[in-house]
Amino acid sequence: MTQQSSLGVALGAHRRLAETFRQEYSRVLSVLVGELREFELAEDALSDAMAAAAERWPIDGMPREPAGWLLAVARRRAIDRLRRVGTERRKAPLLIVPDATTPALSEPDDIPDERLRLLCTACHPALSQQAQVALTLRVVGGLTTIEIARAFLVSETTMGQRISRAKRKIRDAGIPYAVPDAAELPPRLAGVRAVVYLIFNEGHTATAGARLQRVELQQEAIRLASLLHERLPDDLENAGLLALLLLTAARSPARVRRGGPVPLSEQDRGLWNRDQIARGLALVANGLSRQVVGPYMLQAAIAGVHAEAPRYDATDWARIIALYDLLIGSAEDPVLRLNRAVARMELGDLGAALSDVESLTTALAGFSHFHAARAEILLRLGRTSDAVQALDTAIAQTDNQPLRHELISRRAAL
Repeated sequence: MTQQSSLGVALGAHRRLAETFRQEYSRVLSVLVGELREFELAEDALSDAMAAAAERWPIDGMPREPAGWLLAVARRRAIDRLRRVGTERRKAPLLIVPDATTPALSEPDDIPDERLRLLCTACHPALSQQAQVALTLRVVGGLTTIEIARAFLVSETTMGQRISRAKRKIRDAGIPYAVPDAAELPPRLAGVRAVVYLIFNEGHTATAGARLQRVELQQEAIRLASLLHERLPDDLENAGLLALLLLTAARSPARVRRGGPVPLSEQDRGLWNRDQIARGLALVANGLSRQVVGPYMLQAAIAGVHAEAPRYDATDWARIIALYDLLIGSAEDPVLRLNRAVARMELGDLGAALSDVESLTTALAGFSHFHAARAEILLRLGRTSDAVQALDTAIAQTDNQPLRHELISRRAAL
């Protein structure tokens, strides 16, 4: 084998290892937190197990059940850590160490309640919403601290401190690692849904890095949304959240071509996941038949209009604008106003679209998608030099490499 081919094999093995870690992280961590009742100890033990895997798996081969291997090693490393700090006697009763005959984790649905407990714990109302989102993205979504920091436009140090404070708050306040009962759960749902939605958004368009999207985060968010819907099937916003994620994720196979983004107008709709679309549309139809419809269900209805259009030029933009009007009335959000402005642009109302966008300049000055959308409207109005300036700003604010390359290509074409 040549040196070049050996390097290729090594890089391929490294990528498989990293992908496995991303897929199994939240599953294993949720079990460890449940057993140890301490986030930092569980994370440290899992980090030790992942380091051991990085050393052993390239030599011994990938185990048939990677999650079970990581869990078994992490449990042993947790015990080692407790012994080193002299607290084994105090903490050992909390640690459940199965014998070698205990089945290893195999399927994602083996531990749905553990994930839900972890999510509800991270979204406890005693924590600020910023802390809830940051902690959940770290321990449930498996994002690194620097990825979360970029998403919140703060330094890695600041975000690390925020996550550490949230963990200490859970420990010191004795926040239970549990799914609240039926009476306590509804008030917690708004925060939980917001966090699941943000996990999906990071999967839909990664804040930074070489990949446009992170499908594993989309899938994790859909699993969590499904758990919420199964737990409270009569809650229409749970159904709306699940429908929105399904309908949006259905387009993922067509969003990337040769590593770069494919705009909605150019996507091959034959690649869209029709099973996910059918599930999402059924949830939307049921939700819209009710008298009270919330923000997630309205966003799902908008995604449903896109899903039902056979071609981009057959999209019912007037209906989308009407749905955005309802949505903005129930959930004030500058990003929703930006999306409505884009819909107005597609309907041909360029003056109103530009007016809407210009009114958002202060609110969305640091949002690269705002400047990219503004550039497109300006270009259609024939204001090419202004469009170039807007694209320059969008490029400067984009850390996602495929999106950045796409914006640079658009600017070069002008």
